[in-house]
Amino acid sequence: MDQETLIERLMAENEEFRRLRGEHHAHDQELEALRRTAPLSADQQWRMSELKKLKLMAKDRMEAIIRHARSGVTA
Repeated sequence: MDQETLIERLMAENEEFRRLRGEHHAHDQELEALRRTAPLSADQQWRMSELKKLKLMAKDRMEAIIRHARSGVTA
């Protein structure tokens, strides 16, 4: 099963994956909005740093779910 098909299946079947993907997308949109703001206040700089961390954590967890699903497919 290719990556795109697996992601589509997880979006349909896995609540946590759907939630994480939504969070990742929302963090990305907020980051883009902040990037268009210049200059950034100290609070905005902190928020950007926090969003990057949250986005990375969501991505790491999604990748773990993908790895687990892939091993389940081949087992």
